[in-house]
Amino acid sequence: MTAIWLLLVGLFWAIGTAYQDGIQRLKQLHRIPCHRCLFFTGEYHLKCTVHPFKALTEDAIDCLDYEPTSQRPAAIWTACSKSCSKAGRQ
Repeated sequence: MTAIWLLLVGLFWAIGTAYQDGIQRLKQLHRIPCHRCLFFTGEYHLKCTVHPFKALTEDAIDCLDYEPTSQRPAAIWTACSKSCSKAGRQ
């Protein structure tokens, strides 16, 4: 009976630890600034014009060439242009 309780406690401890590790990992990944950078293209073949191999990885967290963009990404403009032209608003 004691072995069952120890297994259950160990199981819940492992689940709690995995949950906390997942939260920490998610916070780390949310620090990647590429999608808000001026040099980010959003294209599959060339994600960043300055650091193509570093883009969207943890190496890009403290990127010295990061320039915040002041407007919406081009993908949103393209999607808006297509939907606006269908609705006759353009």
